[in-house]
Amino acid sequence: MSEELCLLSASALLEGYRTQALSPVEVTKAVLARIESLNPRLNAFNLVSDQALEEAKASQARWLSGQPKGLLDGVPVSIKDLILTRGWPTLRGSKTVNPKGPWNEDAPATARFREHGAVLIGKTTTPEFGWKGVTDSPLTGITRNPWNPSKTPGGSSGGAAVAVACGMGPLAVGTDGGGSIRIPSSFTGIFGIKPSFGRVPAWPLSPFGTVAHVGPMTRHVADAALMLSVMSLPDARDWHALPYEPLDYRAGLDAGIRDLRIAYSSNLGYADVDPEVAAIVRGSIGVFADLGARVDERHPGFENAGPIFQTHWFSGAAALIRTVKDRQPVDPGLLEVAEQGAKITAAELIDAQMKRGALGMHMNLFHRDYDLLVTPTLAVAAFDVGQETPVKGRWTEWTPFTYPFNLTGQPAASIPCGLTKAGLPVGLQIVGPRFADALVLRAARAFETVRPVALPDLSRLPS
Repeated sequence: MSEELCLLSASALLEGYRTQALSPVEVTKAVLARIESLNPRLNAFNLVSDQALEEAKASQARWLSGQPKGLLDGVPVSIKDLILTRGWPTLRGSKTVNPKGPWNEDAPATARFREHGAVLIGKTTTPEFGWKGVTDSPLTGITRNPWNPSKTPGGSSGGAAVAVACGMGPLAVGTDGGGSIRIPSSFTGIFGIKPSFGRVPAWPLSPFGTVAHVGPMTRHVADAALMLSVMSLPDARDWHALPYEPLDYRAGLDAGIRDLRIAYSSNLGYADVDPEVAAIVRGSIGVFADLGARVDERHPGFENAGPIFQTHWFSGAAALIRTVKDRQPVDPGLLEVAEQGAKITAAELIDAQMKRGALGMHMNLFHRDYDLLVTPTLAVAAFDVGQETPVKGRWTEWTPFTYPFNLTGQPAASIPCGLTKAGLPVGLQIVGPRFADALVLRAARAFETVRPVALPDLSRLPS
């Protein structure tokens, strides 16, 4: 029964609480037991709450009195360790952050979950300052993929993805500054969405600037829609935030995709993609046509956005490292990127900003003809832990499909679409026009009805 509780969706948990078939206390105990069993082998959490059971008891009392608190009362939620959480240190995977704090404030997402009664279960691991697409750090070591512990779960929200994939809580908060929700979602076989920029208020602003987003990671699309309904509530501390729209993103989720115009691009016209990954994604595209959409194979028609992104990202890394007094314990790869970023001139950064604007306009125009763009999420399947990249260059070399849509601020989701011969998940990316978050969720939900998420066989994990 304990294992079954850990694999229930948030929606199922809430229905169980409403009917008193389930209790927040028994669910929280089951999740904590699962973390205790699996975390030493996978390293998804770097902090587990010692107050979770007390929060669950308070939630249970509210349900028994018929007065639940908000939309997520009693549901376990994990918070990525880049996101401020009152009373807990936010160490950001770095030995350079003082754990003594003070830690007196919640980030907007954390505050909204508290207000809606969620049980905050712990903080999930991240590479140092979230700088790369895999999850290992000088502070917390290596986080491993539950499908094969010798492989990376991706990053930077790798701990969050592993937690969700393994039933260590149904909901996880991730961040995405170049793919950091979608990369680990693809590698671990879960659903994750990077909402439109500004949809989810964020504070403090990421050192990597306006490419950085906060979003949901779940096993079920409906759970992500529920999370987004809470996370998108307004917070005055984020002056980039979009005007608040009082939407329940679950509304219309099952409306289907009949007659939507979908462009499928196998490689954006320029990316090198592992043949097996490409074949798995191509083999899943027919699902959209079967569901009534009109699918064309068409590239969006922009040039490789890597140089634009790297100018933004590397200069952000340089600004970040300038605030670090003792650089000796810092991840060497981050120092290398910061060193490259320090060489970027103001003229080069402004030029990249202009090109970013042109890219955004190009995609606005593209979406006059197509409601959605579908691509592989990544160019590769999960590779061995302990390395930043399986190919020459930096992590951006194997993530060509994710970071362009950080530059444009469009909503983009990864949903699993199959397994490699080695048994590793492959993700399919669904990209919508700016602000069309609900449409991306609806398309993902339609796909999910045909290709439900599979879970890793945890019985094969080494003890």
